[in-house]
Amino acid sequence: MRKNVKIMLRRVAKSLHRVHSAVITNACANRRSKLTDSRYHEELYPGHILTSPIQKALLAVGSGVAALQDPYRHDMVAVLGETTGHLALLNLRDRMRNDPEGYTILTERPRIRLSTLDLQKMASLPEGSFGREYLSFLDDNHVTPDSRANVKFVDDEELAYVMQRYREVHDLLHTLLGMPTNMLGEVAVKWFEAAQTGLPMCALGALLGPLRLNASRLQSLVTSFGPWAVRNGRQARCVLCVFYERRWEQSLDDLRRELNIQPPPYMLT
Repeated sequence: MRKNVKIMLRRVAKSLHRVHSAVITNACANRRSKLTDSRYHEELYPGHILTSPIQKALLAVGSGVAALQDPYRHDMVAVLGETTGHLALLNLRDRMRNDPEGYTILTERPRIRLSTLDLQKMASLPEGSFGREYLSFLDDNHVTPDSRANVKFVDDEELAYVMQRYREVHDLLHTLLGMPTNMLGEVAVKWFEAAQTGLPMCALGALLGPLRLNASRLQSLVTSFGPWAVRNGRQARCVLCVFYERRWEQSLDDLRRELNIQPPPYMLT
């Protein structure tokens, strides 16, 4: 059954790839054309690509199939999130506006990149501190915050930042939840994010990600990590309303308690 699904996805992905590429090429061409017109010299934000509803729909379908075929295609996951998340982003933006710390984040617009992190200071923090544990997560899983792509297809500057913030907070959620970057860990984080954010991209990953798990991992997800992730996602404070850059010295356990996040049932490897 799973083999047939994978074969079908490969065939659909090939046929959609041409459409997907054509839409992006056409959108970029339109952007270049508008930038030559004095009326369009002011972009919404650097790198923004204006797309019509039809173009967004085509991008969403193409990127969704590509992401399902290969969940590690972060570029496709990014496009899917940007073209389907408008209503969820509005809700997240409003939650940030109504939270003092979240409002500060919207105002100051911090970015989580290697250029903004004091890695030497974080490495000097005591074990168990949030900053030290986050740095250990990056080292152990061979990931970097710079791998998170910049937003392009969100047609609102403030909502674009909300999406960017969500994207850059993702690895911090792995740290808070104690989840590695293997498939079960990624699916568990997606279940948390789906319950927490309402982003369709997260819901799709939570729904279809389990298809890529073997029987034992699937059982662990259904009986243990899935219910734990959904429960935490629903009960936790909005994870976009935390100025993590000012919390590196706080202990991971204390931050979990503050955010109402319970530790995982057991540690995954």
